[in-house]
Amino acid sequence: MMKILVAVKRVVDYNIKVRVKPDGSDVDIDGVKMGVNPFDENAIEEALRLKEQGKAIEVIAVSFGTQVNQDVLRHALAMGADRAILVESTAKLQSLSVAKLLKAVVEREQPNLILLGKQSIDDDAGQMGQMLAGLLNYPQATFASSIKIEGNEATVTREVDGGTETLALNLPAVITADLRLNEPRFVKLPNLMMARKKPIETMSADELGINLEPRLKLLKVNEPPARKPGIRVNSVEELLNKLRAEEGITL
Repeated sequence: MMKILVAVKRVVDYNIKVRVKPDGSDVDIDGVKMGVNPFDENAIEEALRLKEQGKAIEVIAVSFGTQVNQDVLRHALAMGADRAILVESTAKLQSLSVAKLLKAVVEREQPNLILLGKQSIDDDAGQMGQMLAGLLNYPQATFASSIKIEGNEATVTREVDGGTETLALNLPAVITADLRLNEPRFVKLPNLMMARKKPIETMSADELGINLEPRLKLLKVNEPPARKPGIRVNSVEELLNKLRAEEGITL
């Protein structure tokens, strides 16, 4: 029976429109509703389904950051995760730093499968899973829309440009979840209340002896330029005439 480790990131709620700080130094998230990264929630759901199928005996959720990250870990516990680990750090963690921290947790916990979202909706980098697999020298499958486990092998259908492809991976492996992988379960209030009483194991990132110094420097954040209002034309001929006259397109 295998053990599954799921990485969970705390991000701005996907329904919220973020604002840029007046000085353009960063995105303003003060007082903004936060929650579990949607792709990570798909990863949690898939881990729980694999356990319910009898393919796993334990699901462990792990998050990185300050004590405020306990809320997303308690959400994972309310969904059904067995344990939760918070690697505490006040540093502004970038993808490579998180991958290195997660590698240390993997080496400590020895899971057979590491699941995480294909990307986070705050920076949309989509690279942490790939970095982790490279650091661990594990096989990887990204953008998974279907996962099947048989023995020591995972069969993963993944989204690619123009369609899908199916890969077979020997475990242990790293898999990143796409939204089409599943529909995360609704968390009932009693489960949330019980999750508040469950312990969360906390360790300091400093204990792991990893250099968390940022490799990238944020220079400035700007709002995207406003789009020009669209116009309505009455015929294809009028559209072609406007394209020729205003856009310089030869048709």
